[in-house]
Amino acid sequence: MTAGGIGELTRRLRGGELTVVEHVEGVLSAIRERDTAGAYVAVAGDEALRAAEKADARIRERGADAWTGAPLLGVTVSVKDLLQTRDLPTTRGSLLPNRRPRRDAPAVARLRAAGAVVVGKTTTSEYGWSAATVGPVAPPTRNPYDPARSAGGSSGGAAAAVATGLGDGALGTDGSGSVRIPAAFCGVVGYKPSYGRIPYYPNGADRLAHQGTLARSVADAAALAGAVAGPHPDDPDSGLGSLDPAGGSGPRRVGWIEYEGTSEAVRTVTERAIGALTALGHRVERIEVRCDHLYPALVDILAAAEAAGTSPADEERCDPGRLAVVRHGRTLGGADVMRAEEVRQELRLKLRSVMGTYGLLAMATVPVEPFAADAIGPAWAADPRDLLWLAWSPASYPFNMTGQPAVSVPAGLTGAGLPAGVQLAGPVGADAAVLAAAHRLQTELGPLPPPAPVRVPATSASERTR
Repeated sequence: MTAGGIGELTRRLRGGELTVVEHVEGVLSAIRERDTAGAYVAVAGDEALRAAEKADARIRERGADAWTGAPLLGVTVSVKDLLQTRDLPTTRGSLLPNRRPRRDAPAVARLRAAGAVVVGKTTTSEYGWSAATVGPVAPPTRNPYDPARSAGGSSGGAAAAVATGLGDGALGTDGSGSVRIPAAFCGVVGYKPSYGRIPYYPNGADRLAHQGTLARSVADAAALAGAVAGPHPDDPDSGLGSLDPAGGSGPRRVGWIEYEGTSEAVRTVTERAIGALTALGHRVERIEVRCDHLYPALVDILAAAEAAGTSPADEERCDPGRLAVVRHGRTLGGADVMRAEEVRQELRLKLRSVMGTYGLLAMATVPVEPFAADAIGPAWAADPRDLLWLAWSPASYPFNMTGQPAVSVPAGLTGAGLPAGVQLAGPVGADAAVLAAAHRLQTELGPLPPPAPVRVPATSASERTR
């Protein structure tokens, strides 16, 4: 990955300092040699190199015009293992068979059409059920800043890949925080757009899952998302329009929310953002936003969806943690799910009212530091039978339930040397304003020091799956 991000990579490719083949070969070699965090479950081969050769031919033929219609030309991206790809296997983090057609998901196809080169598939929990990247297909994905800790999830492989320089950006999914949680844990940017802005196929009936992007900078995350946004016939909820990361950057009234359970270590780091936002001209006010029964409602919506998609015949090969959620889902009736949907509606109305006063909401992305690498949560939430598997991240899932755009930006390192993130959220459809504010905030906060190489022995990605 080029240190200056997509813009610097493009400059070097245009100037002839680097070829796309050289860049892609370098990234593929780095994945095979340095992925000790367990970011990848499959590494691309000949198809990626053929795409790189075609990109170089396009540059030779067209010069600077090669990027017209192909804004991501030569950019290396990873794809979360929940999303279908034509050239790489998609396990969905599960031992259960994947019977979906082996073709590119709409967002993957659009990345390739924009000139990006897919370099591999990143690790996820089974079907993305948990906010940690632990599952039956691969070893746990480890935090690049401390291999004993979790990278978060379920897009943990994507976040670890970006943090360790094993790709220019990543495509992930976010059903309850699965892009933003690992972004915060791994010290990178995670962007969850407004619901439907990026087409998701096949999407779930719970209407919680979003596709999002991860990168080292807000500008790069926005560029990746801009290339894949827009309506698609396979997703009836898609089509909220294009992105404009430069728009809506003026001062705003910002509501700062501190969620219960925020650790002192995280608070110390993330409250730096209050001063940074103030320095940028925003007016920051501490507020409370409460919605009764919100977490139980989330649990019931998710569990009902998991139960609907899992046959009793599949149980023997299911992840035991996800199976606990499935079994809870089987106890629910239609009235239970409707009551949960009523809570969702209450939250939507409440946050719509709040957003009428505040142009942005800001908070710690995750109130706790990364926990043990092989756990699904902190010790008090680590037994899936307790159904607390997402209770430790109360700032993430509300914005899945409402469909609002949210971006996690690295805020700094705790005393233990672990990243903590700040999340900005805005009204549905206000992605441009949220991205613009996040870009300025990231610039004001400054970069994180890169992680040291992870020293934990691990099976290489190329040996796990080809």
